Amino acid sequence: MGFRLPGMRKASFATKTASSKSSEIPKGYLVVYVGEQVKRFVIPISYLNQPSFQELLSRAEEEFGYDHPMGALTIPCSEDAFLHVTSYFNGC
Repeated sequence: MGFRLPGMRKASFATKTASSKSSEIPKGYLVVYVGEQVKRFVIPISYLNQPSFQELLSRAEEEFGYDHPMGALTIPCSEDAFLHVTSYFNGC
């Protein structure tokens, strides 16, 4: 699975509460849900280019297919694992 999104700027992600409205998502970002607590993260779409994030997407596809329980992309890993993987992207 490979995504090519040229011209995307690098930025750190922000967490939002589950009650946040989708209109609050900045252009160039997407929402993912992570962990047992189903925490909501707003991340730059540039993360989709990263091989380690693509591995997380493959896991999500294996577990959920394209029917995600939260109505948005759900990543089946712990919050700590997600933060560990994405922490490397901030320096890219």
